[in-house]
Amino acid sequence: MTSVMRFLSSIVNILCIPLHLIHAVGLYGIYKRIFPICINRMAKSYNKKMHDKKKDLFCVLPEFKKAGGQLTILEIGCGTGANFEFYPPGSRLICTDPNPHFEKYLTETMAKNDHLRYERFVVASGEDLRAVEDDSIDVVVCTLVLCSVDDVSQTLREAHRILRPGGAFFFLEHVAGDTSTWTYFFQHVLQPLWYYFGDGCWIVRETWKYVEEAGFSDLKLRHIEAPLFFIMKPHISGYAVK
Repeated sequence: MTSVMRFLSSIVNILCIPLHLIHAVGLYGIYKRIFPICINRMAKSYNKKMHDKKKDLFCVLPEFKKAGGQLTILEIGCGTGANFEFYPPGSRLICTDPNPHFEKYLTETMAKNDHLRYERFVVASGEDLRAVEDDSIDVVVCTLVLCSVDDVSQTLREAHRILRPGGAFFFLEHVAGDTSTWTYFFQHVLQPLWYYFGDGCWIVRETWKYVEEAGFSDLKLRHIEAPLFFIMKPHISGYAVK
């Protein structure tokens, strides 16, 4: 099965040669302008299907608010702001994303979520959050982002750095399926094409291993099945405390 999987993946990779060339000559940047439009539509559908799972994940956010203060949340790869409706009223929110073209949709989403205090939008990758001070954030949120960062370990180190002691890193990520399943098979076959469709997304990434090795003091991690297209079903959900 493995040899067949690799052969078919190679065929898909060959079919993607035009996309490889477009990327090599720098024209892929055009898609980065279109990608937020696609995500804006897909995020609405994702939220409807994942509403209960997101609600269950984020219901414990208030536990990480400092006594007498407001909850400070920093979201890595905020996109269009699909998580905002799940954040507690009065939360102070800092948004980061490497794609500046998300800001238009982010502003629209903030207007619909006036229960939050929107502080700023920072154009930055998850691997480089130098604009944020050490030990300054109560909660870092990362959903459907660790699949597309260049360096998962560095992103987690940055999240750990900016969290205050006792703060938490919340995550909800699609991941590689079990090696014995057809999901795993087709994830690997379609990965070359999916990389471009998902703006650098690695659907075969075993993200839970990185989270487990990130050095947090306490980790609550669950493997769940999302009600989505079969290669997107495997997810991990939970939070890690600094």
